[in-house]
Amino acid sequence: MLVSVWTEGSVEDADNSLAELKLLAETAGSIVLDALSQRRQRPDPATYIGPGKVDHLRMAVAETGADTVICDGELSPAQLRNLEDRVNAKVVDRTALILDIFAQHARSKEGKAQVELAQLEYMRQRLRGWGGQLSRQAGGRVGVQGGGIGGRGPGETKLETDRRRITTRMAKLRRDLTHMQTARVTKKAERVRRQIPAVVIAGYTNAGKSSLLNRLTGAGVLVENALFATLDPTTRRTTTGDGRVYTLSDTVGFVRHLPHQLVEAFRSTLEEVAEADLVVHVVDGSHADPEGQIAAVREVFAEIGAADVPELVVVNKSDVADPLVVARLLAREPHAVVTSAQTGAGVDEVIAAIEADLPRPTVEVDALVPYARGDLINQLHLHGEIESLEHTAEGTRVRARVHAGLAGELSAFAATTA
Repeated sequence: MLVSVWTEGSVEDADNSLAELKLLAETAGSIVLDALSQRRQRPDPATYIGPGKVDHLRMAVAETGADTVICDGELSPAQLRNLEDRVNAKVVDRTALILDIFAQHARSKEGKAQVELAQLEYMRQRLRGWGGQLSRQAGGRVGVQGGGIGGRGPGETKLETDRRRITTRMAKLRRDLTHMQTARVTKKAERVRRQIPAVVIAGYTNAGKSSLLNRLTGAGVLVENALFATLDPTTRRTTTGDGRVYTLSDTVGFVRHLPHQLVEAFRSTLEEVAEADLVVHVVDGSHADPEGQIAAVREVFAEIGAADVPELVVVNKSDVADPLVVARLLAREPHAVVTSAQTGAGVDEVIAAIEADLPRPTVEVDALVPYARGDLINQLHLHGEIESLEHTAEGTRVRARVHAGLAGELSAFAATTA
C-alpha cells in the first residue's frame, strides 16, 4: 500500500510524486496493490495521515492483504511506531525504501560501504525497544533510595548496546571510506597535474546517464530501465575532435527528496561534481514532469556546492519524448541540446557542445621545438590548442594555447611567450 500526504503544489505534482513512489517500490521488488493520498497543510505529527485516513488505511490493508505500507515522506520514529500499531502492518518511509534500493544495487566495495553507512545513520535514530516486556530499571517511591522493591531489572539496556555497536560500526566504515578514497584522489591529482579537464554526467535517476556515457566513450556501463541501476561512478578518458584529452564521469542518479543520509555517505563521490570543469545535466524528455526533475537535481547541486559549475543540459530520450515538451524545455533552458542515447540521434551535437564548453588553455606560446623533443609536440596535441604548425630545418615552429605547466617546459624554445 502506498500512502502520500499532499501539502503543496498542484494535483498533477501529487500524482507525479505518487507515480515515482510506485516506481521506487517496484524497483525494490514490491507489488503495489493500492494507493491512498490525503490533502493536508502538514503531515499529522502522530501518524503522518489523519485519524480518519488511518482507519481507512487499516481497512484497505485488511481487504487487499498488503503486508507493507510505504509512505511518501520521511517519518519520525514515533510516526512509524504509531502507524504500525494502528494498521497492523509493517510501515516503511521513502528514505528507508531508497536506502533498500541502494543496498540492492551497490556492487563495489566502496559503494557497499557508503550504503551501509547511510543505513546505519538512519537506523540509529529508529531503534525500538521491547516496551512493556522488559521491567523498568527503577520504579516506585519505596525501598532503598527510592529504587522500589522488586523494581530493578534489565530495563532497555539492549537499546543502548545496539546504539553503541552501530556507532562503532559507523566509525569503522568512515575510516574504511577514507582509505578507499586514496586511489581516486591519486588519480584525480594526476589529472589535475596534467591539466586534463573533467566532465561529469549527472541527472535524475533513469534519465539515461549511463547510456549517454556508453555512446560517448564506449564505456560498457550497465544500462537498465530501472531507478538507481548504477551507483558506482565510472570515469573514462576520451578526446576531442582536435585531439585534446578530457575525462567523462558517470555519477549516482538523483531523486526528489534524496535522503540526506545518502548525500552525506556519497559526499566523496558527489564532490566530483563540484570539482568538475563542466556538468552534463541529463534530463529525461519523456518524463511526465521533466521540470520537476531538473529542479530536484539542482537542489542537490546546491547542497554539495556545485551550483556554480558550468552546466550543459542534455534532453535525452528524444525518440519517445513529446516534441512539444522538448520544445518547452529548450525554451526554458537556453544552453541545452537534444539527443537520444538509445538511437544515437543528436550525439554529435552533444559532443560538439561539450567540446565548446571545455575550459581553454590560458597561455599563448610561439616556440621552435627541436625534432628531438617530439614529446613536447605530443603534449601540445593532447593538452593544448594548436593554432599553427610548421616544420622547418631547425625544428617544428608551433603557435598554440597551453596550460601554465606546459608553457614552462616550452619557454626554453619560445620565440615569444604572452
